[in-house]
Amino acid sequence: MSTEQFHVDEVSPSYWRVTFDNGPVNLLDPDTVEQLAVLVDRIEAAPDLTVVVFRSDTPGYFMAHWDFLSDTSRVVGMPLGPTGLHPYLDNFVRLSRVPVATISEIRGRTRGAGSEFVLATDIRLASERAVLGQFEVGVGAVPGGGPMARLGRLVGRGRALEILLGGEDVPAARAAEYGYVNRLVPDAELERVTDAFARRIAAFDKVAVAGIKQLVDVATLPADDELARGLDAYFATAGRPEHRPFVGLLLEHGLQRPDGVETDLGTAIGRLRQGS
Repeated sequence: MSTEQFHVDEVSPSYWRVTFDNGPVNLLDPDTVEQLAVLVDRIEAAPDLTVVVFRSDTPGYFMAHWDFLSDTSRVVGMPLGPTGLHPYLDNFVRLSRVPVATISEIRGRTRGAGSEFVLATDIRLASERAVLGQFEVGVGAVPGGGPMARLGRLVGRGRALEILLGGEDVPAARAAEYGYVNRLVPDAELERVTDAFARRIAAFDKVAVAGIKQLVDVATLPADDELARGLDAYFATAGRPEHRPFVGLLLEHGLQRPDGVETDLGTAIGRLRQGS
């Protein structure tokens, strides 16, 4: 039986806080996909819910990235979700469209699949210690969870390409400057500021909140087929044999461990690539 990764604190009928917890660096894996689908079902079905905050208590990590050691065959064989998309992408599409305001309280590193998760939420409040990024180009893959579609709408074409093609870590200050996150908050104040903003939304009428969000969605969210093309490109490029030795090299240098290359992944990938 899989360990619970999403811990829900129902602060009130209109306000939930969800804490993600999966190992020392908060990796995403096939269990994450399945459990997130259940959570999105639960959010959609909550009649009075108006706002959900996603957070982490893992020091230094919100959601590190996808687990490179997870069972690929299990992921490929997953049945399609309610949107008709693969469940990895289905979760993010549905999360973007729930009739509830979703807020990511980002403290620590949030790269790859973790970045794709926060991009699927409505609002991103980041600690000054947060680090974001899409490093997939460095391991020979096209990102699969929609950042090509979402980042371009948030930060503009040039900056989206800078983030996606550079594969570098994006510190919180630059992320806020670019629009990758909504706001930069002092680390010691992040929980208080996020909670206060969530409680403000929770006090408003759900019909109004849902109606506003739905109309903003119409104007800003990418179409399903645009997102699907990205996931198809990921499946076609991820895990190719010629890139496995480099992933192995990253694992030797501490990938997926809290004190290894995870601390400065973008720099490590660039250094090792250029030295190989």
